[in-house]
Amino acid sequence: MFAEKPTLKGERVTLRPVGPEHVDGLAELVSDPDVRRLTGSHAGFEAEQLRLWYATRGDQPDRLDLAIMAGDEFVGEVVLNELDPPNLACNLRIGLIGPRVFGKGYGSEAIELVLDHAFGTTPLHRIRLGVYAFNERARHVYEKLGFVEEGVERDALLWDGEWHDAVLMAILRPEWRARSRSLA
Repeated sequence: MFAEKPTLKGERVTLRPVGPEHVDGLAELVSDPDVRRLTGSHAGFEAEQLRLWYATRGDQPDRLDLAIMAGDEFVGEVVLNELDPPNLACNLRIGLIGPRVFGKGYGSEAIELVLDHAFGTTPLHRIRLGVYAFNERARHVYEKLGFVEEGVERDALLWDGEWHDAVLMAILRPEWRARSRSLA
């Protein structure tokens, strides 16, 4: 379903298939303390691990990994993964490089571009995500883009000795279609 890796252009960002040329940006992303907390990433990554990871993403027909570029600058990644073909569903994951790029609309536009691509060119019916309850900024963005809260995974993350819930959200093709028509 994701064998073709498109380049998607918006007003603020361009989404490009990830590759080894984006490794330095990914290394910055996964090492930022704020990003690690927001994504619940406890483990660190070595540069060579990241290089191998990004070098093989283009060969994966069951996922779509895209670098979020603001001009020539890597500002994050957006990923459709955990593809469930029989149920026409997948997961969405996004990470921005850190506080210096937060609040500029990059993430919102990247998600909009990916939703338009996924629902406009594939048979997908459902795209889900999980977000930690303390990440109000991200939850607001997801709701604004049409994601609906479906449940809570209690005590899903242990961070600095404190438990945090994960909020489960999803958007369905008919909801995206209705939202797209209302914006036109």
